[in-house]
Amino acid sequence: MLRAVDDQQLGSLLRAVRQKRGWRQQDVATASGIGRSTISQVENGNLDRISIATLRQLAHELEVRVELKGWWRGGDGGRLISRRHSLLAERWARFVRGFPAWYFEAEVSMAAWGERGILDGLGWNAENRHLLVVQLKTEFVDVNETLGTLDRHSRLAREIARQRGWSVAHMSVWLIVADSRTNRRHAAQHEALLETRLRHDGRSLAGFLRNAAEPSTGLAFMPDVAGADTRRENLAPVKAVRPKKRGSGAIRAG
Repeated sequence: MLRAVDDQQLGSLLRAVRQKRGWRQQDVATASGIGRSTISQVENGNLDRISIATLRQLAHELEVRVELKGWWRGGDGGRLISRRHSLLAERWARFVRGFPAWYFEAEVSMAAWGERGILDGLGWNAENRHLLVVQLKTEFVDVNETLGTLDRHSRLAREIARQRGWSVAHMSVWLIVADSRTNRRHAAQHEALLETRLRHDGRSLAGFLRNAAEPSTGLAFMPDVAGADTRRENLAPVKAVRPKKRGSGAIRAG
């Protein structure tokens, strides 16, 4: 079951934000590429025929955060998502075992400058004084939000390193995404944007970890863990393979 947002409240909020900025509906339409009539429908709370993609684009243009939450079997959906995330984290942990020069921590709490959150992974290479920020994504939907989160985590990671007494000379950022058709499609739709921020793919990851002399940013796909059973040996060590084309670099199960 999908629990709907409060259509009227959301429409009123978007209108109020637009008016506070001194924008007309046509101004928002021009900036977002969404028709003025569609914006009018949203502001009036008529969301039945509005796609989620359109709503996200409009909210992004106005810097309004919209959350759409799903519920399954009385709330067990959250546990299902958390399990997939933990299995992806397990695959990552087993992969980085092969690089002993790195010290890794998972689920690192952070709080600095009024910001709080959890880093999925933090790596430290003492020899090269290299800090690595890792974000794990089982669902790669909102690319803009993901990149914004990476920026925020990168800022906070330096403070975490300072608190641990690590003198950082280099910092790298890698996004590890569950390998699924949907996630690859979303990445392909935002290829140009992603390449400006995450310059490498999965083919470069192992080489970077072996020789962390220079900063690196990248996106790597790791085998999807949907339906995986931890009682079976599904979490074998992983290795990088050459994909068919650039941008689809994946880390695949061995």
